[in-house]
Amino acid sequence: MTAGYSKAVLALGSNLGERNDTLSGAVADLVDPPEVRLLAVSPVVQTKAVGGPAGQPDFLNMVITVETTLSPAALLEHCQSVENKHHRVREVRWGPRTLDVDIITYGDLTSDDPDLTLPHPRAAERAFVLYPWSLIEPAATLNGERISALAARASDFDDLVPFDGFGDFDGVPTAGAVE
Repeated sequence: MTAGYSKAVLALGSNLGERNDTLSGAVADLVDPPEVRLLAVSPVVQTKAVGGPAGQPDFLNMVITVETTLSPAALLEHCQSVENKHHRVREVRWGPRTLDVDIITYGDLTSDDPDLTLPHPRAAERAFVLYPWSLIEPAATLNGERISALAARASDFDDLVPFDGFGDFDGVPTAGAVE
């Protein structure tokens, strides 16, 4: 870790539009300012929507680790500006979205602030966050427990599928997909 920087774990998800392109663009946008440096990028996984309205398209999810000089509040503001750049609309809680960026951890900071609870309050129950994170940081822990063990126990673990690059628009297969 570079002096003056804090490490943060960010989870990204998309289930509307060109999901894979959105995630790629969002990673570039997140690490564009010099105050945010990319450390690692997980593989992309495809998952069913967890919570929210029924019948949503599948999500593509990934995790990145960064180091940043931004404060937690400034990092949250930056993440939300990247969501907005990718046409994020907030109409229904846990509804379909072009992009969702969550701060999972920020250093060892804990916070009960309703605007930014750290670590993320539901991350320890979500395989779509934990599993990709475990692929880039196998020894990482959350709430004192290995993230790989938490992922294996998460109710959505069996719904994780490695993303093969096909089915890139709203979860519907596109040209080249084999059914």
